[in-house]
Amino acid sequence: MPLKFPFTKNKKEIKPQPLGLEQSHLPQHVAIIMDGNGRWAKNRNMPRIAGHKEGMGVVKKIVRHASDIGVKVLTLYAFSTENWKRPKNEVDFLMKLPVDFLNTYLPELIERNVQVRTIGDFNVLPPHTKKAVQEATEKTQHNDGLILNFALNYGSRYEMINAVKQIAAQVEEGELSSEDINEELFTSNLYTCELIEPDLLIRTSGEQRLSNFLLWQLAYAEFWFTEVYWPDFDESHFEKALLDYQKRKRRYGGV
Repeated sequence: MPLKFPFTKNKKEIKPQPLGLEQSHLPQHVAIIMDGNGRWAKNRNMPRIAGHKEGMGVVKKIVRHASDIGVKVLTLYAFSTENWKRPKNEVDFLMKLPVDFLNTYLPELIERNVQVRTIGDFNVLPPHTKKAVQEATEKTQHNDGLILNFALNYGSRYEMINAVKQIAAQVEEGELSSEDINEELFTSNLYTCELIEPDLLIRTSGEQRLSNFLLWQLAYAEFWFTEVYWPDFDESHFEKALLDYQKRKRRYGGV
């Protein structure tokens, strides 16, 4: 069960504040690899797509909770560049999920002042997926609450190669010299250039690897793994990850 909340009142609304969490020491950017949908479904003798559908409901719960707690950015690994290798019926279903999610949940996202963004190779997505995502980003672009960032058709190696190509083109055109190339310049050419880097990575299902997700951006992030499959992940697990994060000391190579 989620932790009990004392309620604090402000001018706009009453928001829950979880006991034990230090507001001044919250991770500003949380990234999540939502893993285990297929195995969750298989354990119940259900098709894999049933796990993805169940997982969509978990996304809603965690977005609400992250927004209430005060997390600034939540990046969710929704579909990787490698996921196209899956069976066509599963890929088609996964491409339909953003449409269903945003069509039903967008009014609440707007009400909660959530801004929707995406990272990844957007151009190759099906038209219905692109349309739903574009509508959500346009209608929430002026919101200044939680940034809900979907990694959709995202691959970190592709992202970094693309950044190198952009920088190389600028060097060839004489806009830059090789001496200008540094970490700041490289970062400014990534999909996430306008976002703070993740403080905390959560991965569900027991797997302990990055799977081509935010390889550059996660250089100094704290990692938190759980055996729980994504469809069973809830607010209490999210809080547990945040509490564990707050117990750690981030040294960034120092002592």
